[in-house]
Amino acid sequence: MPKLPGIPHLQAVRALEKAGFRVVRESKHIVMSDGQRILTIPRANPVNAFATTGSSARRRPGLSRTFTL
Repeated sequence: MPKLPGIPHLQAVRALEKAGFRVVRESKHIVMSDGQRILTIPRANPVNAFATTGSSARRRPGLSRTFTL
């Protein structure tokens, strides 16, 4: 399987805000929620693509793996 490029954490936050999530807390990680689901985005540049799509979609029902950040 080819490696996926990572993205800056701020780009991930902006994309998730467009999808209806809001920032709940910021520290070493950014915690976001849409009222039903909670996502944690690490403050790393670049954020590993698996961390932003693969694991979130697997553990959080309702998020598609095809969701583009």
